[in-house]
Amino acid sequence: MNIAVLPLGVKEDSANTKTMGIAVIGCGYWGMNYVRIFNELAESRVVAVCEQSPERLKEVARRFPNVYLTTQIDDVISQPDVQAVVVCTEATSHFNVTRRLLLAGKHVLVEKPLTTASADAGKLLELADSRSATLMVGHTFIFNAGIQKVKEYVKDNGGRVYYLYARRTNLGPIRCDVNALWDLAPHDIAIFNYLLDATPVWVSAVGGKVLGNCRDDVGFVSLGYPDNILAHVHVSWADPDKAREVVVVKSDRRILFNDLNGGEQVRVFDKGVSPVEEEPLNYGESRFQIREGDIISPRIQPAEPLKNQCRHFLECVRTGKQPVSSGVEGRDVVRVLEAIDRSIERKGLQLPVEDKADYVHANFDAPRARECSLR
Repeated sequence: MNIAVLPLGVKEDSANTKTMGIAVIGCGYWGMNYVRIFNELAESRVVAVCEQSPERLKEVARRFPNVYLTTQIDDVISQPDVQAVVVCTEATSHFNVTRRLLLAGKHVLVEKPLTTASADAGKLLELADSRSATLMVGHTFIFNAGIQKVKEYVKDNGGRVYYLYARRTNLGPIRCDVNALWDLAPHDIAIFNYLLDATPVWVSAVGGKVLGNCRDDVGFVSLGYPDNILAHVHVSWADPDKAREVVVVKSDRRILFNDLNGGEQVRVFDKGVSPVEEEPLNYGESRFQIREGDIISPRIQPAEPLKNQCRHFLECVRTGKQPVSSGVEGRDVVRVLEAIDRSIERKGLQLPVEDKADYVHANFDAPRARECSLR
């Protein structure tokens, strides 16, 4: 599915669209970005913000003086001008908050992960369907023009995908509700699923508490996709080398996405190795053909991925079409994360990704979820 990408600072023509009222629940760093973007888009306006921190509410009031501020979710639900809501609370609260909003007839865009249990994700899908409501998950990298360019190279007619790997590391920020794998790995699992149009069938994972934290702050995950495609994800809150990289190795090329390299976000190494289909030299041996080519840095149109995501959400609410990162894709990612937790507890044992699961890892700290999410 193609996703429209507009250059930074460019607005769509809103002559034939009705301005949609948006509320944002949870206004930390990421929530504030949603408030900014939905106010910038011509087809929407932020009506209300729900946040427990008085300091954050003051900051919202300073930057957006016409927005209604509250600490109560019921106040958001009762606002007649609110048609859609963004949920940016802690992960352990996503299910309860999103369920209340869907029951109230609101369309919902919820930050990743959709829930911390796939059974809860399934309940939200059923509820959204029964209410004819849009349920979308904030897998922001799917709306990154660089990742979309990578998919073009993955899906062209030449070559077979051998494997993928990703590295997502930094010094924090350390979360209080989930571990590093649930915090960071959803990005790369969602990217892999998007690039391959598939979901993993098995996982093998190990994690560590290198900082003496009560939750895993580093993790190494291997994933098995259909057609014997392998993938690997490394995440860490303890690595001073900040990295946001995804690599796809095919039989005819290597494709690198580096989110931190604005000048060359995507690089394509037009070279590879593949077996030659002829009689082997000896038993157990094969001939291989090595292909040499150029290194290409395709032009990537500058655009803000989060703004692309928000625009897509508005379009889906208006038209009723299925989001690219719908609740289904969100549930798929949660199922993989549950399998990762089971594998970590069994010291890296390769385990299947189950279609039906209801598993909450001990790393979760539900009582630390924001009070706002429970009211």
